[in-house]
Amino acid sequence: MNTSTNAQRTAQHLALVRSTYEGSNAAENAQRLRDAVTSDIRWTEAAGFPYAGTYIGWDEIQHNVFARLGSEWQDYRVTIEHYLSSQDQVVAIGTYSGIYLKTGLAFSARVAHLWTLRDGRISAFEQIVDSAMVWRAMK
Repeated sequence: MNTSTNAQRTAQHLALVRSTYEGSNAAENAQRLRDAVTSDIRWTEAAGFPYAGTYIGWDEIQHNVFARLGSEWQDYRVTIEHYLSSQDQVVAIGTYSGIYLKTGLAFSARVAHLWTLRDGRISAFEQIVDSAMVWRAMK
């Protein structure tokens, strides 16, 4: 591929990942994400995070991550401040926040997401997060 084609592909990948964070609400972001992933997406929540593990496919991700976030937290969100992209990878850096329903405690934790794309779709996700801040709100 030539430099122009690489730059165009990188820009398309960045736009796709950004769209999964920048909808008008969490439901819109979830739908955009679902529409953007491959059927065999590999989703890794960081070791030490309450939902740690690697999940394959949207159904596993929905069941093990998003359903739990929706039922266990109030106002759980990620706010992205920076994006970095190069060819088939995008990094999003920001902050998680929310209130754990069982304790009523709020938290704020720094986070980085590494997205990998294949054929214009998201094929992998890896979370890097300050899990201690999350656990503090949960205990």
